[in-house]
Amino acid sequence: MPEADQAYAEGLATDLRHRRPDALRTAEDELQKLRGHMHTIARFISNQAIALDIRQGLAKDLHLPEPNR
Repeated sequence: MPEADQAYAEGLATDLRHRRPDALRTAEDELQKLRGHMHTIARFISNQAIALDIRQGLAKDLHLPEPNR
């Protein structure tokens, strides 16, 4: 990221922390939920007990690497 963009982003982040300290916590909570969902999806796609075509279809729909076995 160019220095000017980096400085701008840091300024926005500082401003946001002062004006809405709860916003960062909310964003972190939402990110944690998303990570949990992605972990569940990855486990499903990797589960060889589930039909390969179903797992491949889900991976394709979500633009993730498709399983081959």
